[in-house]
Amino acid sequence: MLAVHQAADGGLARIRVPGGLLSVTQLDVLRSASLDLGDGRLELTSRGNLQIRALRPDGPQELSDRLYRAGLLPSLTHERVRNILVSPLSGLDGRYDVLPLAAALDRALCAHPGLADLPGRFLFALDDGRGDLVASGADVLVQAVDSREALLSLGTHGVRLSWGEVVEVMIAAAGAFLEVRDGAEWRIAEVIDGSRRILERLGLEATGELPVAGAPTEAGEHGSALVATVPLGSLTQEQAVVLTEVAEWVRVTPWRSVVLPAVASAPLEAVGLVTTPDSVWSGVTACAGRPGCAKSLADVRGDARRVVPQLARDGRRVHWSGCERRCGKPAGVFVDILAVGNGYLVDGELKETW
Repeated sequence: MLAVHQAADGGLARIRVPGGLLSVTQLDVLRSASLDLGDGRLELTSRGNLQIRALRPDGPQELSDRLYRAGLLPSLTHERVRNILVSPLSGLDGRYDVLPLAAALDRALCAHPGLADLPGRFLFALDDGRGDLVASGADVLVQAVDSREALLSLGTHGVRLSWGEVVEVMIAAAGAFLEVRDGAEWRIAEVIDGSRRILERLGLEATGELPVAGAPTEAGEHGSALVATVPLGSLTQEQAVVLTEVAEWVRVTPWRSVVLPAVASAPLEAVGLVTTPDSVWSGVTACAGRPGCAKSLADVRGDARRVVPQLARDGRRVHWSGCERRCGKPAGVFVDILAVGNGYLVDGELKETW
């Protein structure tokens, strides 16, 4: 957020939301900031964060002031490294609640001066045991085993921990990464034998056990919560206002959706949010495209909005990209729709029209 990227449509600010949790007051601060300073929309990212696009030249300072007053900018030095994912339904449907650990991890991270040097892509994840974050590509992943133990994974090696030592070990693993990297690597997976070397520095012995993968959270009712998909991850002013009216808090997920306390779905559906798992919009994502990105070869979001409703849903994730960088693509397997100037390649096959 403090290093605003200059895109084709103006400044691009990313607001990190560790654990994805926002009060509706904070959401309303972001909504009004986007309206006053940007293009009026809030973008949901694949790391459960939010973005404001098209910031005017004097927007970044005003935005940072508003975020600070709302409690969304607790550390100027560590802002870019506060990348913490949490299973979005944690504590809402009977599983172990890891959300409090995200707050503790965020505080510990910001309190450690040296960890401000972590690359902005370094990612922590707290999985409540359902396996929804195993495919997130987190550098340091903790998955609940039971109420006493958790499994720490650094990619290729795992080790069991008690819950009382999870935050301390996750912070230590991040510090050890900074010691074993040669300065060029951004992720643990990029360091040769990085996982083993970090555990060795921490005095931990790998068990050979690795986290068990599960499915991403779909739209619909889940225990005491309702999950609503935000089509293409672009939350409009009208949609944001409705969220602040019907709920006390929201959780932003890595799948461009939001989790709410159990509320009636009709007001959400009325403004274009999706509350059923069988929608054609479930699992469909897109990069910014034109006019926001100068590298894009097409208005991918406009094309997706025109085409997706005509297509039958087959359960596979789909990502629309304006260029070969494929920004915002989901983890794992997905249908690859790539703009090439004279149409789109769909999994490598040219499709000029639909």
